[in-house]
Amino acid sequence: MRSTLIFATAVAAVLALSACGEKPQDKMGIRSDQPAQAGTGVAAFTEPGWKAGDHASWSNHLKARANYGMNDHQRAPK
Repeated sequence: MRSTLIFATAVAAVLALSACGEKPQDKMGIRSDQPAQAGTGVAAFTEPGWKAGDHASWSNHLKARANYGMNDHQRAPK
């Protein structure tokens, strides 16, 4: 009787500790072969007047964001 109780306690402890295991940390980012300037295809994420795939306007927009207040590194309190 006592050995059965010890065995059941050991099995319960192993099951409880296995539930606390670490989850796998696979790389699950966006898997796209398209360049960033290709856009998402969703109109809500596209600036009016911008055409998807236009690398020059995409690059100019990023430069403008960095220069005119959308640079989060410059806006952060010190």
